[in-house]
Amino acid sequence: MKIDNSLPLEYGTEENRLKIFGFWIFLGAEIALFATLFAVYFTLVNRTGDGPTGSEIFELSPVLIETFLLLTSSFTIGLAIHAMRIGNKKAMMTFFGITLVLGLGFLGTEIFEFLTYIEEGATYQTSAFVSALMTTLGTHGAHVTLGLFWGLFIIMQVRKQGITPETANKSFIFSLYWHFLDIVWIFIFSFVYLKGLM
Repeated sequence: MKIDNSLPLEYGTEENRLKIFGFWIFLGAEIALFATLFAVYFTLVNRTGDGPTGSEIFELSPVLIETFLLLTSSFTIGLAIHAMRIGNKKAMMTFFGITLVLGLGFLGTEIFEFLTYIEEGATYQTSAFVSALMTTLGTHGAHVTLGLFWGLFIIMQVRKQGITPETANKSFIFSLYWHFLDIVWIFIFSFVYLKGLM
């Protein structure tokens, strides 16, 4: 395996470059998935039937907590990748761990939010609006859950193998995924919650 030392470690081999390129293609498919979910949500947002509207069930404080946790985790994963690039394994693992803890906090807040909606009578069967809302939020939450397990496996690999071209590549690809989830959340925050609260 020939390593090109003029490039960052995660791009250092031909195979690594191809994996990163392939992951960008995967993210293109993910964009299509979330674009479809947003299109469905915006089509059904006023189809509330006898159920609650967004302004009746949305509360700003948990949404602000979720946003703070996820955006902060985007910053910490960036710090983890920086630490990886300068070869600081301990700092990399620390920032990776902080990222996952913040992600877990986000997920816990989102689950609490879902339970609150259900308590208020907003379930999948309530209306087309609530069904589209929960599907959009749930899909994003499922992606965060997958990311938590993925990130944990990467931490375990880095701990065992150190910072190698392979673990660097996996870590960088994970960071792309995590940043993507943050961007999707910004759209959810802006166009679902803030618009719904108006």
